[in-house]
Amino acid sequence: MEENGRRKPEWLKIKLQMSDLSRKVQDTVRDNGLHTICTSGRCPNHGECWGCGTATFMIGGDVCTRACRFCNVTTGKPHPLDAEEPAHVAESVRSLQLKHVVLTSVDRDDLPDLGAGHWAEVIRAVKNLNPSVTMEVLIPDFQSRPDLIDLVIAEKPDVISHNLETVRRLTPSVRSRATYDGSLQVIRHVAESGVTAKSGIMLGLGETREEILEVMDDLLQAGCRVMTIGQYLQPTLDNVKVEAYVRPETFAEYARIGKEKGFRIVESGPLVRSSYHAERHVLKS
Repeated sequence: MEENGRRKPEWLKIKLQMSDLSRKVQDTVRDNGLHTICTSGRCPNHGECWGCGTATFMIGGDVCTRACRFCNVTTGKPHPLDAEEPAHVAESVRSLQLKHVVLTSVDRDDLPDLGAGHWAEVIRAVKNLNPSVTMEVLIPDFQSRPDLIDLVIAEKPDVISHNLETVRRLTPSVRSRATYDGSLQVIRHVAESGVTAKSGIMLGLGETREEILEVMDDLLQAGCRVMTIGQYLQPTLDNVKVEAYVRPETFAEYARIGKEKGFRIVESGPLVRSSYHAERHVLKS
């Protein structure tokens, strides 16, 4: 298999498997008219995660108002929000008997509150129907507006994640509207609220070792406690190309450095994605 003329190394070649439980997740998502980033983002781990009864629900529809060059989610004019989505997500979590759930969303720059109110409704519905479930929310930047981020914080998820995606220098060429410093503002605001703050980046876009270490320092200074580092994989020919495939031992080195610098948890590997084994990221004080 080749990607943009570059042959994928052996450590990135995986065989996707579907267990009975993963099929149940797939059927439940479909029957409730929901979306998962597992499929929209073409995550290589979705069979493994679904097999463990874990899924990342993507709320707010499946059409994004932004056009980030790394992302495979459809860009365009989104449909109106589904008023039944909070109940459907909550029911799905209950029927799948999930112990931990991850929520994420498309960007909804078309809405006056950028979708933050809908976020709060979904979180509230899931927790009301599933009081013992732990939860991570992977939020957009909400244009770095503290009042909108506070709507999510007020619902008290266990972890609030917002990804930097890449290093400072490459941000303008990889992300369509979000800025490096704006994302750091989001992470800092979450951390200052007392909720566990998490972020992640992709490697293989042309970043240097020094720039990766700078990201670590910037995140720590912002109060981030959990970091994920994974290999960027080009979803389609229309997306930004892969500049390098980073070796597993290099990912392991970054995990060691990150822990030495002060992160509580660093998930670092070629196939690591933001919500991979997210249940391990609920930090107990």
